[in-house]
Amino acid sequence: MLEISDLVCGYGQVAALRGISLTVGEGQLVALVGANGAGKSTTLRTISGLVPARAGSIRLQGDDVTRAGPQKMLKLGVAHCPEGRRVFPHMSVSENLAMGAYLRASDAGLKADYERIYTSFPRLAERRHQMAGTLSGGEQQMLAIGRALMSRPRLVLFDEPSLGLAPNIVEQMFAIIGSIRDAGTTVLLVEQNAFAALELCDYAYLLEAGRIVMSGKGADLIDDPHVRAAYLGS
Repeated sequence: MLEISDLVCGYGQVAALRGISLTVGEGQLVALVGANGAGKSTTLRTISGLVPARAGSIRLQGDDVTRAGPQKMLKLGVAHCPEGRRVFPHMSVSENLAMGAYLRASDAGLKADYERIYTSFPRLAERRHQMAGTLSGGEQQMLAIGRALMSRPRLVLFDEPSLGLAPNIVEQMFAIIGSIRDAGTTVLLVEQNAFAALELCDYAYLLEAGRIVMSGKGADLIDDPHVRAAYLGS
């Protein structure tokens, strides 16, 4: 589904990614873990076209999309669920979901997709006419996920979906993300909660200071002494 080769990007004179390469297979859930400032969010922002690549390539199902830009990437089926949720606070829940579908060519299936989201997230159904800015953090995260799914993506980029949420809501979020993978949508997950991400994923990459330093199955990284000492607190 996604292949990144020798990707370099940054902000001003600061290099954020220093030649990273990774692959996300179709239908997989791949986790990208690492400390704050490692370049995880920048990786997702570069894939979705929000940050320009300085070198290297990004290929989506074999096609070069390195310089496609955000609108083109969304049209190609890549949805970005950003850090901090970024809902539209002065719009209702239903209006936020509609924004997720604004690039769809027709309204065919739109009603069914609304109902699918509301079935998956009953709290959103209860609050469909409520302003998004008045929702709890967990409800806003559900809304951000639902908005991303309204575009019918082939690939979803999740950026720190557990950030700032209560522990019981975090568990629910990871279950939802797992169900998205199980339904056939490819997922690239950036997450500071390394243990939960590694338990959930099919494959994982460890990013440190803008470089991939380790990769493998989640269980293998959980058992690695360096990962346990640096990221799992043991």
